[in-house]
Amino acid sequence: MGQALWRLPPRQQQQLQEELADRLADQEAGQEQGRDGGPQRIAPQQCYGPDIYHLLRTRIGGKERHGFIDLEMLPPELGITILSYLNATDLCLAGCVWQDLGNDEYLWQGLCKSTWGHCSIYNRRLPAGFSYRRLYLQLDEGCLTFNANAQEGISYFMFKGILVDHPKELAKFIFYTRRLNWKMLRVYLDDRRDVLDELVTLHNFSNQFLPNALREFFRHIHAPEERGEYLETLITKFSHRFCTCNAGLVRDLGLSPDAVYVLCYSLILLSIDLTSPHVKNKMSKREFIRNTRRAAHNVSDDFVGHLYDNIYLIGHVAA
Repeated sequence: MGQALWRLPPRQQQQLQEELADRLADQEAGQEQGRDGGPQRIAPQQCYGPDIYHLLRTRIGGKERHGFIDLEMLPPELGITILSYLNATDLCLAGCVWQDLGNDEYLWQGLCKSTWGHCSIYNRRLPAGFSYRRLYLQLDEGCLTFNANAQEGISYFMFKGILVDHPKELAKFIFYTRRLNWKMLRVYLDDRRDVLDELVTLHNFSNQFLPNALREFFRHIHAPEERGEYLETLITKFSHRFCTCNAGLVRDLGLSPDAVYVLCYSLILLSIDLTSPHVKNKMSKREFIRNTRRAAHNVSDDFVGHLYDNIYLIGHVAA
């Protein structure tokens, strides 16, 4: 990513390469001695493109600096990417080292929106003196609270004014956040079916093969460990959403939400059969086609065969 941010026009690249080559050649010429005792100029090494190290050396006049590179000398996008790997505690410690960077509200705004893609507070007029650094710490604290108790975590976000108690707002926050514990999230969605409905509509399965779409669905909304009413609800909602996103394909293949529901259950059972070490006699492709055709009569053998190949080659749909 860093090289992409530093990409320059060809003319500037050539000029920078020549300047760097002359600097390196002058430095090495003063150190190398020829056989006759006189200075010997070494041919400059070939530069294949400016990297961050050379660009930073050019900006500081070619002087060597020991220790860490000052992040303030990097582009904001690259600084945000580097700091996004730190947790809230490490970020506060980093802010003590890079004080100007730690007080940069644009940096903290970028960290908030890159980590939590949607919050209700983003769409409001912010009061004077609003701090994105404080908001980042509140979001981090709220996620830790959610991962211990889902209801308390959501209540914390609402108490701080970060989220609005509306199913669509809560669904967007969940969809664009990856710091929520999936077990707590499963419990919360089981209790809040209105949020689950909105979360399903945020998925776009257009032009996706059925097993791949099911994997994407279960990456955001984790399947329960055992069969039950909640799993049936998830598959039912997925089936209707898949048919809505692929109306033309469903029509051409003669599928329906009920048929997709049957295929999804068949894929889950096949995934368990092929990946479980406790199953000795694995289901063959012919057996899978025969069993599936009994439940979904309008589905062709070729389509069911492709489903089997996908599970066999890629793996479980709900892993």
